Amino acid sequence: MAIHPVIERVTDRIRARSHARRSAYLARIARAAEDGPRRAHLSCGNQAHAYAAMPDKADLALTAHPNIGIVTAYNDMLSAHQPYERYPDVIRRAAQAAGATAQVAGGVPAMCDGVTQGRAGMELSLFSRDVIALASGVALSHDTFDAAVWLGICDKIVPGLVIAAASFGHLPAVFLPGGPMPSGLPNDEKARVRQDFAAGKVGREALMAAEMASYHSPGTCTFYGTANTNQMLMEFMGLQLPGSSFVNPDTPLREALTVAGVTRAAAITRLGNDYTPAGAVLDERAFVNGLVGLMATGGSTNLVIHLPAMARAAGIELDIQDFHDISQAVPLMARVYPNGLADVNHFHAAGGIGFLIGQLLDAGLLHEDVRTIAGPGLGRYTAEPRLAEDGLTWVPGTSVSLNDRILRPAADPFAATGGLNMLSGNLGRAVIKISAVKPELHRIEAPVRVFANQSAVKAAFQAGEFTQDTIVVVRFQGPRANGMPELHSLTPTLSVLLDRGLKVALVTDGRMSGASGKVPAAIHLSPEGATGGPIARLRDGDIVRLDAAAGTLDCLAPDFAAREPVIADLTANGEGMGRELFAAFRAHAAPVDQGAGIVV
Repeated sequence: MAIHPVIERVTDRIRARSHARRSAYLARIARAAEDGPRRAHLSCGNQAHAYAAMPDKADLALTAHPNIGIVTAYNDMLSAHQPYERYPDVIRRAAQAAGATAQVAGGVPAMCDGVTQGRAGMELSLFSRDVIALASGVALSHDTFDAAVWLGICDKIVPGLVIAAASFGHLPAVFLPGGPMPSGLPNDEKARVRQDFAAGKVGREALMAAEMASYHSPGTCTFYGTANTNQMLMEFMGLQLPGSSFVNPDTPLREALTVAGVTRAAAITRLGNDYTPAGAVLDERAFVNGLVGLMATGGSTNLVIHLPAMARAAGIELDIQDFHDISQAVPLMARVYPNGLADVNHFHAAGGIGFLIGQLLDAGLLHEDVRTIAGPGLGRYTAEPRLAEDGLTWVPGTSVSLNDRILRPAADPFAATGGLNMLSGNLGRAVIKISAVKPELHRIEAPVRVFANQSAVKAAFQAGEFTQDTIVVVRFQGPRANGMPELHSLTPTLSVLLDRGLKVALVTDGRMSGASGKVPAAIHLSPEGATGGPIARLRDGDIVRLDAAAGTLDCLAPDFAAREPVIADLTANGEGMGRELFAAFRAHAAPVDQGAGIVV
């Protein structure tokens, strides 16, 4: 199938825009790869330090066997990362069986947005992505590795690891997922209890019971938020083995896939005949494929921030317009909570990523001619892994949806477009995810209520102050102001207002969660208020028009352009819960439409 003209046009535009940066990047990683195994150039004393604790140190000191660095985001507070505790032992055994060695190169922090949601710690969340990239750089700086395997799943963790993998782009990079927890309390039931609690219909005991029944075991949360969107991307972009994203933890198939990933990492180093460095995998076609996957699945809005940062690390420049144009060409083919009732286990059972990739390839909406860690060509990712008597194998995946309430073919999608639109107007540029928003809410024109934080919104709700159609504005929530925390805890509150029959929307220079759903939300507004962006000129009562169909976001006040922006007192954002340590990050963060990065 010929490539779709929009996909081809956007890819060519990205390639042209990125030419100088990408050329310099490729030259840099080529220089890094020239000398072969880096450890060969270490002194004997340096090498002895590196291998002193290894039982098979002679293999490294005297032979040219591959040495694999493990970068792990293990901790046992994140359910998704708890299974990683025993991965290093599995990886070492698998490496030995493949004629290689493996060492834990280093650990990186991994915070849970579900724990910090609505708390001061959430203001460190976005910046943790850059800390993860920096920590990974320290881990690999010992220069003794021929490839790296990356253990990470959740929100900022995978993007941070990808930034590091691209920075060390002369090394092959294989991502090893952990898989989602088994299905628990249905996500729509959990959401209903949250809304009932917000409305005062149930108490905290009922809320806690629902939450514990939903988040109940090791593994990724089962809704289609940022963590599971990350896993989808790693397959669409060729950094994980086919069909590996959504296999549950602590199962024989999960362990077999881990072993296979290590075996593959050992096979694609510069020491062999199938050298596949991360920088070659992460080209403009891989990132376009990632954008297509994001739109086809109705994935997390957080990736609109992370993908540009990840791309910049590989010498590629993405723009919000690229997201918008691809969204208009790619059909929405999946309904997974919060865009539907199914969870990721149901999605996987219905055909999952393999079915989607097959359909999108047939429709000309993906680049097939890419390099992946599994080998050349994205067509490999239509297969699904199976355990047979003689071990792990891949068989052709389903070419038909096994549940058309969850997955549909490209020719008969849930919606003609991906549902992620760019908004622009006199308030700046923003994005809105409408895949779970009712059509009658795609256009709202209403007076605004302006707030400086989400706590103030909740207090106004509790006081009964929302009695008419309203656009809630929460400003000074960008990376320069307070680190750009997610405002997901507003979702139940605003959902209650929608259920009461009011038209309500959110406009913010902050983020929502990957779990944001039916509330129309113009998010990531740039320029942000803390840098004098137009959102800082809004006043209570101004009429704002949000039109997702037309792609516009405007304040209709006649004197709006002439107003001076409000200058907020942001001193409280710099104290407590480690926020003091991140002052330099807040001061130097890039604009959000460039990825809000510090290190790229």
